[in-house]
Amino acid sequence: MIGKIIAGSSFAGTVGYVIKKQSRILSAEGITPPDVQEMVQDFKDQTLLNPRIKNAVGHISLSFSPKDGVRMTDALMRDIAKEYMQRMGIADTQYLLVRHFDQPHPHCHLVYNRVGNNGQTISDKNIKIRNAKVCRALTEKYGLHLALGKESVRRERLREPDKTKYEIYDTIKASLPQSRSWNDLELRLKEHGIAMRYKYCGSTNEKQGVLFSKNRLEFSGSKIDRQFSYSKLNRHFAQAQLQTRYRTTLAKGFHAAIGNYRSSFTDLFGNAGGNGNKGRTDNNIVNFGGNIGVLPLPPNDSPVGLSAAQLQRKPGESPEEHIARITALLNTAAEAMAIAAMERKRKLRDRKANKPKMKL
Repeated sequence: MIGKIIAGSSFAGTVGYVIKKQSRILSAEGITPPDVQEMVQDFKDQTLLNPRIKNAVGHISLSFSPKDGVRMTDALMRDIAKEYMQRMGIADTQYLLVRHFDQPHPHCHLVYNRVGNNGQTISDKNIKIRNAKVCRALTEKYGLHLALGKESVRRERLREPDKTKYEIYDTIKASLPQSRSWNDLELRLKEHGIAMRYKYCGSTNEKQGVLFSKNRLEFSGSKIDRQFSYSKLNRHFAQAQLQTRYRTTLAKGFHAAIGNYRSSFTDLFGNAGGNGNKGRTDNNIVNFGGNIGVLPLPPNDSPVGLSAAQLQRKPGESPEEHIARITALLNTAAEAMAIAAMERKRKLRDRKANKPKMKL
């Protein structure tokens, strides 16, 4: 999936372009299709809410690989485009989504008003960077074919030195996601006959570049691909290590929350807070699997509200966001159950203290 940001100076020209013979409207909001003039006027009317925006025309084409053509139904294309809009912050505004059939690859055009329904501005700051990230995320989520840049080059037609350069490119590309450090990457590349060495600043020990060699040919990282320059790879490893530490912290917090939850559950409801699920139905347990196993949920009539649905991963939620959210939910529930258990013990003590003593 590729998103192309297209400059547009007028709604008349943009809408007139996307509504053509070989096209079909997939979705629209805040405008009255299919008449072009009426849609253009609708767009123009809304721009009056925020005359400070000089160019209110938003226009993006979303293209898909021909290999996705069979499965790319109107419904799927519409769903992907709407999720694209949501992730790009294109919301609460007029838009027109039109599919074109004038090319061998499936594609559609999104026209939207940068003046929102309430006069707010739909930001285009860093739109190209955000577009690239969102397109890649959606490509992975929907299992779409990814054939961008060097991936689309036919390797069998290459000659030296490009043949070796692309072999190195493909190996680094495949090895990088599993590499957490320079040493990791060097060891993985060595398995494929690729050597790696550093360039230093003058006679110092300060690294300023990286070179990869194979078949007696050597290339700097940036010559293989800009994303493989020393500075960008170094940034990748720094982020990977930060992410590893963050995930470790999340995991510790999650397991601590599980322990607190089980303990509080047992104090309030008895031994049902253990790992077993005897006597409990699917409605009041949730199974995390692995070393967590089954976790009991408070009864429906309990003042502590927690359901299996709340603990499920939400659409668009990353694994890290999911773990952080349910950790907070479990901690909140554990605290509420601990308070309820203490309150129950207090009432029992008061009852015993106020119970009249029998005279002998």
